[in-house]
Amino acid sequence: MNQTPSPSPTARPVVPPGPRRGLGVGELVLDGGFWGALQETNARATFRHCLDWMERLGWLANFDRTAAGTTGPDRPGWQFSDSEVYKLLEALAWELGRTGDPDVEKMFSAVVDRVAAAQDDDGYLNTCFGGPGQPGRYTDLPAGHELYCTGHLLQAAVARARTSGPDDRLVDVARRAADQVCAEFGAARDEGLRPGAGICGHPEIEVALAELGRALGEPRYTEQARLFVERRGHGTLAPIALLSPAYFQDDVPVRDADVWRGHAVRALYLAAGAVDVAVDTGDDVLLDAVERQWTRSVERRTYVTGGMGSRHQDEGFGDDWELPPDRAYCETCAGVASVMVSWRLLLATGDVRYADLIERTLYNVVATSPRADGRAFFYANPLQQREPGADVRPDEVNPRAEGGARAPWFDVSCCPTNVARTLASWHTYAAFVDDTDGAATVTLAQYASGDVRVAVGAGELALRVDTTYPTAGTVRVTVLEVPDRPVTLRVRVPGWAGGATLATPSGGPTARPVPPGWAEVPGALAAGDAVVLDLPVEPRLSWPDPRVDAARGTVAVERGPLVLCLESVDLPAGVALDEVRVDPAAGVRPHGDGALVRARRIPLPDDGTGAPPFASGPPSAPWRDDDGAPAELELPLVPYHRWAERGPSAMRVLVPIASPAPPVQNLSKETP
Repeated sequence: MNQTPSPSPTARPVVPPGPRRGLGVGELVLDGGFWGALQETNARATFRHCLDWMERLGWLANFDRTAAGTTGPDRPGWQFSDSEVYKLLEALAWELGRTGDPDVEKMFSAVVDRVAAAQDDDGYLNTCFGGPGQPGRYTDLPAGHELYCTGHLLQAAVARARTSGPDDRLVDVARRAADQVCAEFGAARDEGLRPGAGICGHPEIEVALAELGRALGEPRYTEQARLFVERRGHGTLAPIALLSPAYFQDDVPVRDADVWRGHAVRALYLAAGAVDVAVDTGDDVLLDAVERQWTRSVERRTYVTGGMGSRHQDEGFGDDWELPPDRAYCETCAGVASVMVSWRLLLATGDVRYADLIERTLYNVVATSPRADGRAFFYANPLQQREPGADVRPDEVNPRAEGGARAPWFDVSCCPTNVARTLASWHTYAAFVDDTDGAATVTLAQYASGDVRVAVGAGELALRVDTTYPTAGTVRVTVLEVPDRPVTLRVRVPGWAGGATLATPSGGPTARPVPPGWAEVPGALAAGDAVVLDLPVEPRLSWPDPRVDAARGTVAVERGPLVLCLESVDLPAGVALDEVRVDPAAGVRPHGDGALVRARRIPLPDDGTGAPPFASGPPSAPWRDDDGAPAELELPLVPYHRWAERGPSAMRVLVPIASPAPPVQNLSKETP
């Protein structure tokens, strides 16, 4: 039965075995600031926005038709539209764990009722397959997304089980669905009963089964997740059009792969599931494989924003160093999935580099997608927009990736609901606890103003965090209450933060320099202690690796964890974005929460000459007569996550330089 739950303070999305755990939904309460504001907008506007669109398009009514037995070939929505309903349910469940809001509970329960009514007696649940006038169950595993949809159902149930308890209608629906999957795809299927059809074309069921197994204490689900991971990479999925087995991650077994390839979201969801399986089964070889893939992919296949996926054709990773800024796909869902993988690796290893990438991706991919009002989104996140995006239809379904303006809904609307579930649970990724051998360490991994109250043994460590980060770099942590047992406090100094300082009670009035990494507060904590971390958030130049051909001769500007961009709306009259050349020798200086750069205008030839883009000999400059536009410029750069908020604009993150660059530095050196 469904009933309004009392918020569970220790519920959290990822609960691996081992000494480290993330924060529960009630252990950090945000009060405004960057992430607090996004979380409140998410709850106030995005949930209802997503629900209304799914109602309007008939995606919710698909469940009603399935329950009534009136399905047919005219079903609206893509074959995976069920998953968007489930991701919204997950978001609502985390919000209920955070606030216990009765209005959210009504919304949640009404959707669950319609979903539950559509479930078959044996537990199978899908509105696109298996009903009257529809294809049979599991007849199109490469493209049908049945197991993918079931996976998102299970993740919604995990959120509900952990926030409300296992005696719940949605949890019961998910348990029956998981049992049906185990019966259909268990070990017997390895004997050839379903040749070539033992996995789903879109990974997701792996991570979902593993987490449901943890939530319900059911080892059969963990074992099924392991089977799905191990079956991958043997070329069993039938090809789709021009897509190779690599698109499905079905070309190389997970434990043998050296890098992420193919469809970015699929690769990252699979990696998250592989980490869960590795940790749950003690498989160090599998865990090492995912770490190896993470390392090479971040070094060679990840944008400065943390975005992953450089190809539109297959929404996928390109080759090493293939990172074109103007054709960057960087799907929002890939950013969410990247955070999922890095968080699991952080809990498994404690390595700070995973927390660094989480921060970069959260600020510059996840936070970039939603419009300020929470009712429009980016699907793709390119690092360059050549023409202002003006083709968004404000009250209609939009193509998934085209256009440089946020759209209210897409024909494939995986990103809005993925953002919704991530923001609803954001605070659970902000810190973690190590508790082994009677010694506990609480580590602040991300920074936001709020009150932290962490269970440590039989007591609690209560902290007050005050900061305007990332606008300013000061993070003040006040100890309000300490448990009876000893506890250590650590803070994260990001990899980009050379010159950071930390003031602690035992250090007297002088702050000490702290290098990037984990910085431990020395001495025993006591109520009233204050710890002040100062991070240098002044603007800085970042240079691309010379092997990134598409970025050679450009520079990026960052400020703290924020990547900045130049928008055409900030250019003087008569100056085009592609005429701007930054002068790196002039440096950069702060401007609001962005930066000011010195630049030169290099006029370009008039259009319509018929001249080819390549010609013999060096170009002359200027290429056209003076038209009154300034040649020397001082231009503002704004945080990339805010681009296009002031209206359609052209935009660049990587701006060409006007003078020789200093020795290059790989952007990935500043990420982990």
